[in-house]
Amino acid sequence: MKRKHLFHSFVFLMTGLVTLAFGHVAQADNTTTAESSTSETMQKIEPKKDVYVIASDSAFAPFEFQNANGEYEGIDVKLMESIAKLQGFNIRMDYRGFSAALQALESGQADGMIAGMTVTDERKKSYDFSDSYFDSGIQLAVKKGDTSIKSYEDLKGKTVGAKVGTESAEFLSDHESEYGYSIKYFDAADQLYDGLKVGAIDAMMDDYPVIGYAIKQGQELETPIEKESGGKYAFAVKKGQNPELLNMFNEGLKELKRTGEYDKIIKEYVADGSESSSDSSVADESTFLGLIQNNYQALLKGLWRTILLTLISFALAIVIGVIFGLFSVAPIRALRTVASIYVDIIRGIPMMVLAFFIFFGLPGIVGFTIPDFIAGVITLTLNASAYIAEIVRGGINAVPVGQMEASRSLGLSYNRTMQKIILPQAIRIMIPSFVNQFVISLKDTTIISAIGVVELLQTGKIIVARTTQSTYVYLIIAIMYLILITALTKLAKVLEKKVK
Repeated sequence: MKRKHLFHSFVFLMTGLVTLAFGHVAQADNTTTAESSTSETMQKIEPKKDVYVIASDSAFAPFEFQNANGEYEGIDVKLMESIAKLQGFNIRMDYRGFSAALQALESGQADGMIAGMTVTDERKKSYDFSDSYFDSGIQLAVKKGDTSIKSYEDLKGKTVGAKVGTESAEFLSDHESEYGYSIKYFDAADQLYDGLKVGAIDAMMDDYPVIGYAIKQGQELETPIEKESGGKYAFAVKKGQNPELLNMFNEGLKELKRTGEYDKIIKEYVADGSESSSDSSVADESTFLGLIQNNYQALLKGLWRTILLTLISFALAIVIGVIFGLFSVAPIRALRTVASIYVDIIRGIPMMVLAFFIFFGLPGIVGFTIPDFIAGVITLTLNASAYIAEIVRGGINAVPVGQMEASRSLGLSYNRTMQKIILPQAIRIMIPSFVNQFVISLKDTTIISAIGVVELLQTGKIIVARTTQSTYVYLIIAIMYLILITALTKLAKVLEKKVK
C-alpha cells in the first residue's frame, strides 16, 4: 500500500510538471502570436489639429494632376487620402506647384508636403521626412518600333533629350563622353516628349514613372534599357514640427503596403510598357474636339483668371503710372528724378525676374508668404505702370509747348493749366496707347504662370500634364488669345477714331 501510494504521488507530480511545462509553452506561443499581431496591426496616432493642410505640386503626372473632370488625382493624392482615412485625420490639399509648395511648408502655411519630393541630405537640414513611399529611377525611352537603340553603346552619334536640372540630365552629362552622344536640354516635360515625337532627338531620358504614365496615356514609346536606380520620394514636414503627422503617415503607409492597397495604387498610374488605358466616360482626348469637350470649362476658368489678373493690375497700373508720368514732366526737379529712377529700375528688370523676386524673394524680407495671385498682380502692376508713365509723359509732351506758355501768361497756375488745357488734349493722344498697353499686359500674364498662377497658359500646362497632347492644347490656347486680343485691337481702333 505504501509503494502504491508513492507511485500515485509520483504520477501526480509528473503530471503537474508536464502540465506546467505545456502551460509555459502555450503561454509563450500566445505571447509570440500577440507580438506578431501587434507588429502587423497599424498603430493609431492621435491628431493634434482638426485639419492638416498638405501642399502639393499642381502638374506632376502620375503623382498629382487634374483629370478630365477638373479633379486632382494621382499616386500622391491617393496615398494621402487613403492614409488620412486609415488614421482618422482630416486634410485639405493645396495644389500650388512644387516651388510654391516648398515655400508654403517653410512659412507654415502648410503642415506637410507630398509632391514626388526626393529625399536629399540638403533637404534633411530643413525638413523631416517619412519612410520612403516610392523608389524613383530614370530610364531611357525611344519611339515605339525603333530597334536601333538597345543599349547605351547604340547612342553613339545620336542626340538624347532631358529636362534641365533633373537627375536624368545629370546622368547623361556624366556619361556623355563615355557613350559618345550629344545632349539636348528642354525646360518642360511636354517639350521633351514632343521633341522625340517630331524627331528633334533620337532618344530621351526621364523619371521612369512619368514615362510609364505617358505610355499608359497612349504615347508611342518603348524602354529598351533597364531603368537606373534613383532617389526616394517621401512625405515631408518642417523640421521639428508636426511629428504626429509624420507618424500617422508612416503607420498608414505600412498598412497600405501590408494590405496590398499600395501596389494597386501604383499599378493604376504606372504602366509597364505593355498596357494602356482609356476612360470611356469622357471623349477621346487624343483629338482636337475631344480636348475641347473635356476641358472647355477649365480653359474658360483659366481665361477668366487671365482677364481678372489683367483688369486688376492694369487699373492699379494706371493710377501709379499717371502719378509718375506727371512727376516726369513736373517743374520740380526732385519729382522728375524720382520718376526717372522708378521707370529705369522697373523697365530694366526682366519681368520674370521681377515675378520670381516678388514671389520667392520678397517673403524673406517682409516675413510672410505672398499668395501667387497677389504676387502676379503686383508684378503686372509694376511692369505696366512704368510703361504707362512713359505714355503719359509722351502724351503731355505731344501737346505744343506754346499752349502751356500762353496759359501761364494769362495768369493760370501750373496745376490749373494742366487740368483744363494740357491733360484733356494729352488724354486723347494717350487712349490708343493705353489700349495697346492693356493688350501687352494681357499677354504678359503668360509669364506669371512661372510662379504657379493658374491663368490660361498654366491651365494648359496642367491639361498637357494629364493628356500629353501638347500640340492640340497649345493650339486651342493660341486661338483663345488670338480671338481676345483681336477684339481688343479692334476696340483700340474704334476709340482712336472717336477721339480724333
